[in-house]
Amino acid sequence: MTGSVDLADFLPAYLAEAEELLGAAHRHLLAVEASVRRGLAHPRAVRELFRALHTIKGLSAMVDVEPIVSIAHWMETSLRLADRAGGRLPEASVEPLMEGLREIEGRVRQLAAGKQAAPVPAGLLERLEALETAASGTGPTKPASAALDLDAALSSRLSTAEREQLTAGAASGKRAVRLDFVPSAERAASGITINSVRERVAKLAETVKVLPLSGPAAGGSSLTFALLLLTDAGDDALLEAAGGPPGSVRSLASAPAAPAPARAPSEPELEAVASRVDDEPEEQRRGGGTLRVEVSRLDEAMERLAALVVNRSRLTRAVAALTAAGAPTRELTAILQENGRQLRDMRAAIIRLRMVKVADVLERLPLLVRGLRRSTGKQVRLELEVGDAELDKAVADRLLPALVHLVRNAVDHALESPEERLAAGKPEEGVVRLITHGAASGLLELCVIDDGRGVDARAVAARAGVPIPTTQDALLEVLCRPGFSTRDAADATSGRGMGMDIVRRITVDQLGGELRLETKPGAGTTFRLRVPLTITLLDALVFECAGLRYAVAVGSVEELIDVDPAKLVRPAGASGVVLVERRGSAVPVLSLERLLGREGPDGRNGAGVKALIVRQRGEPVAFAVDRLLGQQEIVLRTLEDPLVRVPGVAGATDLGDGQPTLVLDLAALGAARSGNSRRRESVPGRERAT
Repeated sequence: MTGSVDLADFLPAYLAEAEELLGAAHRHLLAVEASVRRGLAHPRAVRELFRALHTIKGLSAMVDVEPIVSIAHWMETSLRLADRAGGRLPEASVEPLMEGLREIEGRVRQLAAGKQAAPVPAGLLERLEALETAASGTGPTKPASAALDLDAALSSRLSTAEREQLTAGAASGKRAVRLDFVPSAERAASGITINSVRERVAKLAETVKVLPLSGPAAGGSSLTFALLLLTDAGDDALLEAAGGPPGSVRSLASAPAAPAPARAPSEPELEAVASRVDDEPEEQRRGGGTLRVEVSRLDEAMERLAALVVNRSRLTRAVAALTAAGAPTRELTAILQENGRQLRDMRAAIIRLRMVKVADVLERLPLLVRGLRRSTGKQVRLELEVGDAELDKAVADRLLPALVHLVRNAVDHALESPEERLAAGKPEEGVVRLITHGAASGLLELCVIDDGRGVDARAVAARAGVPIPTTQDALLEVLCRPGFSTRDAADATSGRGMGMDIVRRITVDQLGGELRLETKPGAGTTFRLRVPLTITLLDALVFECAGLRYAVAVGSVEELIDVDPAKLVRPAGASGVVLVERRGSAVPVLSLERLLGREGPDGRNGAGVKALIVRQRGEPVAFAVDRLLGQQEIVLRTLEDPLVRVPGVAGATDLGDGQPTLVLDLAALGAARSGNSRRRESVPGRERAT
């Protein structure tokens, strides 16, 4: 970025909007490409793509990111021709446009990282400019020249493309004008900012560039925004859009001596189309009553709510103590109940603010599959069936890398080549589906399904040097081994032995969810991920075991049962496995006391009198505990330090007495400890833990 004015205050909003627009641009360009392959026009996608680029160009000009302005300008030019052709884009144009989007995205990321935007890559603008020539079937036609009345400070900051845009617009009959907007605290308080002015002006004119100029300005200000426009609107309308005086309007060019040849008659029509494209979606988007909020502000609100939740727990304990002492606490209890209801309402409201649509999180996956299609030479179709499902932003951010790994593996490893698929009697094109199932008990299930070759358990076992897994869970265990890969060497797509290990760590260890595998040789593979909708504020069951308190998320517990030690069954030859009867079926009982490596204060056998039943790899398992203490809302603090993170421990919480309490992930704890047990069993003389 260049320029004498510090634009740091504008950058966060610019980056957020640019990222959103780039996502939309990628989505529309993929839609255009799909239509091109079928030999069809897609006028709506072309216009939406044009609108996104046009807005990116305007925003980038406002914060003075010249490389992005230049790239967006020439992409926009080729899309105008496609729009004039009824939404038909030459197939050869897709790849250069995709390259242009990648380059813009790269520069936006550089700015987000606090770096300077890199210059435009050599040859890119020429390739984009050539699209115009190829589409029109004629050589480059320059617009009729028109003298621009620009002062030196302004002229030096205009690119060649912007200068040409102004002169061509003036040659086609539009007015080239400079509209000055002078910001002030009073205007900002009235909602008149450069962003609101830009939106109003967009309805009246094509914005070529917005330049911030420092120095004395009308009204005593030290900053002026100069908007360079092409318009048919009058000065009064433009001045009103800019909030009136001390703003001003002045012409930049006189009418051209002669109309531009060849393209001139159609330019007004194109500008009209562009204006409509700008106005309609912009109105819909900004008129929807949405407000962009920084995630850090939502995190701050969540932190303050968390403090209130902990405080309420302390208050609850204090009231309970007063009641036990015989004090009259009826009114206090009523107030406390009302306070609890209000906190729950507030929690629900804040969590709703943090929820993002799963579809929005996954919007880059089609682009990923497009790249894999090109790099692997496979024909792949990605189908997303996620509906209106939503996730907490924190969960979505952690989950996305896992889904990227699964989709990449499905295309690179699971799907056969077109020749292999035809030989196997399958369609030449493989399908990867990502679907979600409705949330229940605070959990969302996502499935990544492919119709490829399936996982060969024999080959996996040979590769890992282990016995052939006899169950799907055992096969998944091998696949998720750190460093395990079925590839001899890493390539650009995969083979570094990181994928499935990362998927399990994210899904199970970080999010406290569940990862399952279903595979059938020759028919395909399904990975099922069950993750919590949110991981910060939870309803938890608090219980006591071996003299200590623990908590577990209510959503992970299927049922609470009483345990009668006299009715426990120890089948002969079952290596000490203990079973409890539940509605006619036998459920294995695990001693949580032993799993945690603690002995009971009275030397009991750890069977417990209560049990929490959870699903472990799809099967019910009972975890025996000593005493249930109740249910309450907790604030989960994850244990980020790898030195203190333990499998089966989701984090810690404060129940209101200032003492840290571990929050357990019982399914992960049982799975981790049973794995250790199997390893100990292989050592002669070792007794198996229950």
